[in-house]
Amino acid sequence: MTPLDMVVTPQGVRFGGRVFPCTIGRGGVSQKKREGDGATPWGTHRIVGMLYRPDRMAAPADWAVPIRPGDLWSDDVGDEDYNHMVRAPYGGSHEVLRRADPLYDLVILTDWNWPYAVPGRGSAIFIHRWRRPGYPTEGCIGLRPDHLKWIARRIRFETRLIVAG
Repeated sequence: MTPLDMVVTPQGVRFGGRVFPCTIGRGGVSQKKREGDGATPWGTHRIVGMLYRPDRMAAPADWAVPIRPGDLWSDDVGDEDYNHMVRAPYGGSHEVLRRADPLYDLVILTDWNWPYAVPGRGSAIFIHRWRRPGYPTEGCIGLRPDHLKWIARRIRFETRLIVAG
């Protein structure tokens, strides 16, 4: 581990000398992640990008990419764009990235099953704001909004997400 790593433990996310409360997937931590199981995958995952809503916040880092109307994330296991960002119109199963609620106002992307997605292994594992304390995600890591912004300003491409089992 390095000082730039984010480590998910039962106590929360450890990063930058602090521990932040977090939520994980409703399926707990799994070493056998599958699409739709609601689990957070165990292991070490690289940070590969950051997305943000420019109509709701300033860029949290100079390398963050704005979420535009029509930006989607494919979770269609039968599609060649499975586990990649796509644009509307898109006929396959997907997540809308530019949501009415603030859940995806700031999203840190990991390399879980990306860029060469294995169908059924599970789509994107994001680090995003939580719905509320203790409320599980669909497999992502959820953080309090101010903690997420604090972390987003400090991570680098060398940062890894380490999920302990």
